[in-house]
Amino acid sequence: MAEALAYFDTSVLIKRYVEEPGSAYARRLMRRYRLLSSVITPVEAVSAVARRHRAGEVARTHFDAIVARMHADRQYWDLVELGAGVLEAAERLILQTPVGPSTLCTSPLHLYSIWNPERRSPLRLPTRDNVRPRITSV
Repeated sequence: MAEALAYFDTSVLIKRYVEEPGSAYARRLMRRYRLLSSVITPVEAVSAVARRHRAGEVARTHFDAIVARMHADRQYWDLVELGAGVLEAAERLILQTPVGPSTLCTSPLHLYSIWNPERRSPLRLPTRDNVRPRITSV
């Protein structure tokens, strides 16, 4: 298993389970890095797959298999708890951020979940842009 950590948000994690642009690249990153994410990510991921199922994009049998695989994979994920400080900082960021079509209400939770001023090595952050994930460092 990979030792280097990378923070995967829901938009990248879901590519492991649902084929879409950038899925192959995201899967390569997930093999290369140990998955770190927010404790809310599993809920967001199941919600994303359920939305696709309700829209008719994912058949019931595939939906059940994806959710079962997510539950099995979860034991390998490092999930960051959301303490009061994280929630307060995320709320401040939400209040300071102009609302636009691409504003995601949980993005600040993800960002503040991983913020650590004492981290000695960069943490990789695969994120989704228009077509495929890109990787940045914090």
